Amino acid sequence: MIDGLRVLAVVPARGGSKGIALKNLRMVGGRPLVALAGEVALCVTEIDRRVVSTDHPEIARAARSAGLDAPFMRPVELSGDRIGDWDVLANALQQTEALDTVSYDIIVMLQPTSPLRKAEDVSAVIRMLVDGHYDSVWSVSMTDSKSHPLKQLTVRDGLMDYWDARGANVIARQQLEPVFHRNGVAYAMTRSCLLDQRTIKGARAGAYVVAGEHVSIDTEWEIELIEFMLTRAARGLVGG
Repeated sequence: MIDGLRVLAVVPARGGSKGIALKNLRMVGGRPLVALAGEVALCVTEIDRRVVSTDHPEIARAARSAGLDAPFMRPVELSGDRIGDWDVLANALQQTEALDTVSYDIIVMLQPTSPLRKAEDVSAVIRMLVDGHYDSVWSVSMTDSKSHPLKQLTVRDGLMDYWDARGANVIARQQLEPVFHRNGVAYAMTRSCLLDQRTIKGARAGAYVVAGEHVSIDTEWEIELIEFMLTRAARGLVGG
């Protein structure tokens, strides 16, 4: 709880990933991804309730082993790869509130595919939401200038062009306004944002910039990258 507000953490972890089979059960640093998310959630004192939204019994078991509750199974109609975060979070909130017979004021989404998260960053996202009176706060990372939108290209039928015509005028990276991307560490939103505005962003959205490198897993290569980063960190070769 924070300032008298109840906080529900939801870890979305369906079983049907296409890119990596059963991705949320993949081992990283010796632990399943869904368990890593649960272990961080347990360390965030502002969170009152921690649940996993899954359609897969093995994921539910792994989540429970890490301190998450699995009080319901996600409906089949919300388990496809074209289902958005709003649908999953709204369902999880409504199901948990019905079971607990209480209302939650703040919902926090912790995606298992961002295993480098730290509890202090999740806490900071929640605190920023409350102190700033935002509808939502998302954790973000600064995008490397090489991936800036104005440096992107399109290729159609073998012909190349700038994705944005303004890219033709970019000579040095110092000309580029910094841009940011979601890193999946934490998304926090008010109950009103989720249920009344029917969005996870809302009209007044804040960004919490997370320092350091964060990898959101979509490919096997990114799992290998995170394992490499964890090994180097354990050896004291890089900062945490």
